[in-house]
Amino acid sequence: MASLFFRRVAGISGALAVIAGAYGAHGFRRSDRDEYLKELYETANKYHFLHSLALLGVPHCRKPLLAGTILCTGMVMFCGVFYYHALTGDPTFSKAAPVGGTLLIAGWLAIAM
Repeated sequence: MASLFFRRVAGISGALAVIAGAYGAHGFRRSDRDEYLKELYETANKYHFLHSLALLGVPHCRKPLLAGTILCTGMVMFCGVFYYHALTGDPTFSKAAPVGGTLLIAGWLAIAM
């Protein structure tokens, strides 16, 4: 059950990463946002793509529910915070990004278990 769920989450997440990447390449770049915010957006998108692909491996590990939950939470806390900061210029949630990054690492380790 968890395997099928995270395979679907991976597909949806990958589709959203493509949409976000298209926006970054076309809409976001035309704006007058500073280079730091553009770089932040690109970083969020790169990690979003990579961890969407990682979710495809979740069904093949011993504890898919654990690994998938950790990865998804890490993606929201890392990529989501970076997307939010880049789009709004508001760094309010930026302190959550290191926790999200740590969860991404933990998610990879959970896949390896």
